[in-house]
Amino acid sequence: MCAAKSAPILFTTGIYHAVELGIGDIPRLQSFFELNPEYFVSVNGQPPHSAEAYEEVNRTLPEGWPFTKKWTIGFVNKALSLVGMADIVSDLLAPNVWHIGLFIVATRLHGSGAAQALYQQLERWAFSLGAQWMRLGVVHGNTRAERFWARCAFVEVRRRSAEMGNQINILRVMAKPLAAGTLPEYLALVPRDRPGPG
Repeated sequence: MCAAKSAPILFTTGIYHAVELGIGDIPRLQSFFELNPEYFVSVNGQPPHSAEAYEEVNRTLPEGWPFTKKWTIGFVNKALSLVGMADIVSDLLAPNVWHIGLFIVATRLHGSGAAQALYQQLERWAFSLGAQWMRLGVVHGNTRAERFWARCAFVEVRRRSAEMGNQINILRVMAKPLAAGTLPEYLALVPRDRPGPG
């Protein structure tokens, strides 16, 4: 029996459930990464390595970055097969700012509307837990992801370079208000994301 069978459901959309993944889910998460390597090839210049899932579940944030909780979330279908995952951090850098570190949906579901539905419900869930802002970084040149986040109403606030796998990428930092906030208010909360070099 896989660990996700007993994990509490965080939220549901259509035929998909979101559950929190833990240490016991590392093998199935690794399998999911290996079956859906496009993200890793695009942003790291290589397929997922053998410890990718272990590192994802156990990844720590940079020292001095305040946050409340890091979630590794799995999206499962009715058969409890993993069809996607997200890495979420609540209250990162400032209260009520939630960060999407990773959001991957199975390649076979691309173009089906599943990713949009999963993200929309993820956003509603985060908002119900206090999120007022969503934040993420998307690699410049990862066209599919850039278009997806723009459709989800994220706006670029700055760019910075980042070493990822075998590549140095330009990361587009993007943010989205979930309530009535403005981008100047967001940038007052998160000075790190103010436009500038680096």
